[in-house]
Amino acid sequence: MTLAPLLADLAAEHDALDAVVGPIPAARWDAPTPAPGWAVRHQFGHLIYFDEQATLAATDPDAFAENRDLIVANRGSFDLAGPAAALPADEILAAWRAGRAGLLAAFVDVDPRARLPWYGPPMSARSFLTARLMETWAHGVDVHEAVGAPVLPTARLRHVAHIGVTTRSWSYVVRGEEPPASDVRVELDDPDGGERWTWGDEAATDVVRGAALDFCLVATQRRAVDDTALEVVGPAAADWMAKAQAFAGGPTATTRR
Repeated sequence: MTLAPLLADLAAEHDALDAVVGPIPAARWDAPTPAPGWAVRHQFGHLIYFDEQATLAATDPDAFAENRDLIVANRGSFDLAGPAAALPADEILAAWRAGRAGLLAAFVDVDPRARLPWYGPPMSARSFLTARLMETWAHGVDVHEAVGAPVLPTARLRHVAHIGVTTRSWSYVVRGEEPPASDVRVELDDPDGGERWTWGDEAATDVVRGAALDFCLVATQRRAVDDTALEVVGPAAADWMAKAQAFAGGPTATTRR
């Protein structure tokens, strides 16, 4: 087992987002994104902070846990955008590039099965990096919309979709609810249209099917399910899609656009 292919995909996701923001003028970093109160600079401040924390979790888990517990204890005053959001645009971009390079380097020799601490349950290194890719992609969606760039789906969405599926129980736990015992089948068309990605029991009566992009937008709360073309069959599938939350932190909800 090796993390090399996943690290390569994460690096490619970084590069794709860099290609969008690298050329924009400094003034565009203040363009509002769909996240209320957040401009482009805040999206990157968030990514910088949590990429740095991810690196710390891999290199010094005890220091990460201490910092995490301090944040949790003072979460009412903690700014999720992170301190880097206040920097000049060129410094934000440089900090993000440096932080993502440090993150990739920190995981080169990590065992894919190693359990790492995070803000939710501990995760394997493989799942941990998948979550970083998901975060980069999801916040990248907000940035694309702010600067008027189209979101171009790629095969890397399989990582985002996978974590969207595997966090189904988390979507309930984070709300203090008991995760359902019933299975939900997920059938997604890959962006190239040549393959169908599937999860869950083929015989399940509850099903979510459609474009991988639509599913990923819902799982990361970038779109409400009713704003997509997803086919949602059965009450368990519908309930999940209304609550889907593929990221750690407190419970949040998606509003229709």
